[in-house]
Amino acid sequence: MITETINRLKNKARKAVGRLTDDKPEVRRALVQAENWVEQQRHMLGGVFPSIIRPRPARLFLALTGHCNWRCLGCCYERDFMVGEQLSFDMIREVLDDARDAGIHRVRLYGGEPLLHPDLPAIVAHCRKLKITPFVTTNASLLEHKIDDLYEAGLRDISVGFYGTGAEMDSYVQRPGHFARFERGLAAVHHKYNGKISMQLNWLFRRDTCNLETLHEAFAFSQKYGARFQVDLIHYSLPYFTKGQEQELYFRPEDRPRIDEVIEELLRLKAVHPDIIGSTPEMIRSMPDWLLLGPGMRVPCTAAELIWIGPDGTVQLCYVTFNLGNLHEHRLRDLLFTPAHFDAARKAFALDCPNCHCEAGDRIMRHAPSLARYRAT
Repeated sequence: MITETINRLKNKARKAVGRLTDDKPEVRRALVQAENWVEQQRHMLGGVFPSIIRPRPARLFLALTGHCNWRCLGCCYERDFMVGEQLSFDMIREVLDDARDAGIHRVRLYGGEPLLHPDLPAIVAHCRKLKITPFVTTNASLLEHKIDDLYEAGLRDISVGFYGTGAEMDSYVQRPGHFARFERGLAAVHHKYNGKISMQLNWLFRRDTCNLETLHEAFAFSQKYGARFQVDLIHYSLPYFTKGQEQELYFRPEDRPRIDEVIEELLRLKAVHPDIIGSTPEMIRSMPDWLLLGPGMRVPCTAAELIWIGPDGTVQLCYVTFNLGNLHEHRLRDLLFTPAHFDAARKAFALDCPNCHCEAGDRIMRHAPSLARYRAT
């Protein structure tokens, strides 16, 4: 109970400070640097005294549905993962109530494809009622017809999976003609709600997109629609990701020169557009190692700050592992801050797990040895 109360008060204060610095980017950056310094000290002490690592959930990743209207080469949703599963609105409402009481202040609503969930506007509205900040991760193919209801419900933040332009995207998502629907969705948000809805394109950096021409096309496309540009690395341990039909998505050691070339250009773009590319320079410099070393990257995990819920009701510490229970058997409030939750937080920090690269940016910035390694010399 004490841990839960402290977590709630800390996250409430953090959210209040965030609101006060919305229009003060220099102050916000200074506060982020200060927070990272505090977390670096926690990480150093945690390596010596594991007992100080405790669950501190601040963000909830809520996969609303297993349904999806795409068949992306690197994803198993709608095929081999959570097939036919979907959370009911009543269950989601209980989850959000419990999340608010536990101090969670931000929730990612995704899937599958979250816009296929019939109650998404009501879910967004309930988040707003509870003063939890929602953001939706979508493939954008339905945004053209859904964005008005979502805006009316209170949605102000969208991230979009971005797999290339034109035929390149259609090939990856295995849906001919869907790039046109994707672009119409982005255009609808940009033209109707520019400045009112924040939009981010999450460009998937994989073996077949590892070249300067593709990077420049993707970046220019994000600028066309006033979106931030986030580089997502191809996953190697998420249960719903695959390596492609012939493992063509994954990098090989001989790809290192091409990776380095793209990374150098990303660093140049970051220097020119610091507020459009969200990743820190240190994170960008670490990308080749995340891509090629995989689980060999030994950077302590920050999953103690997360909770993941799947469309079948599974509750885990993170996307990959550390099962805490199921919503069909227990409410979320009964699964948080338990001995199992504490144990999971400590095991995640110690990388006693498949060691994915989720939250890689935070992990680099909070781990002093990694920060020193990837800082410009």
